[in-house]
Amino acid sequence: MKSGTLSLIGVLGLASCGAPDGRVVETPVIRPIEVADFRALYTQNCSGCHGLDAQGGLTVGIGGPVYLAIADDSSIRRVIQDGRRGTAMAAFAQKAGGLLTDAQIEIIVHGIRAHQSAEGTAGRDQPPAYAASQPGDAVRGHNVFTANCSMCHGPNGRGARTIADASYLALVSDQHLRTVIITGMPHLGMPDWRTHAKPLSDADVTDVVAWLVEQRTPISAQLNPSGGSK
Repeated sequence: MKSGTLSLIGVLGLASCGAPDGRVVETPVIRPIEVADFRALYTQNCSGCHGLDAQGGLTVGIGGPVYLAIADDSSIRRVIQDGRRGTAMAAFAQKAGGLLTDAQIEIIVHGIRAHQSAEGTAGRDQPPAYAASQPGDAVRGHNVFTANCSMCHGPNGRGARTIADASYLALVSDQHLRTVIITGMPHLGMPDWRTHAKPLSDADVTDVVAWLVEQRTPISAQLNPSGGSK
């Protein structure tokens, strides 16, 4: 028997199963664009980086209360649709070269929002805004970094947990840096904006990002010129 015939039999076998009375019961085959279950869509497209429970993995936990307190649905939708140029965050919308339909992206956006804590906020404290409203002061940002971040990331961000590394900074956007500073990465032991030497203000976060951006080499800046505000 030819291998092609064997393959066809295998596919038919996967698409059907036997009933107790011996009848063959066909199992509907769902096309990828027809998948409408949040868990299936999230697991297939998001969990590898953001964690199975959306609380963080290789990057930010997009189901965490702090992230959901600062990122509105339009921001989450835009990142899923368009990705972030020059970073590991790919565009998932079909119109941007991805595999997800607009309807599937909406399912993911609303499913992520459903992970929000019962309080619906990051606590009583108001976190800094998701996006910067004005340019940062890199000199002041270095001072803020030294006072609040150097104990883990080392002097000038080049300690055991290096953050001011050109290779790393070439792979992340300015917005990613801001988001991580605000939300932290609790699963990796990084605190959010509240639990540093003192709670970081909006200006503190903006200035630290400005200082980190200055640590990009010309080559890394070309690879990821600012990363946009997504």
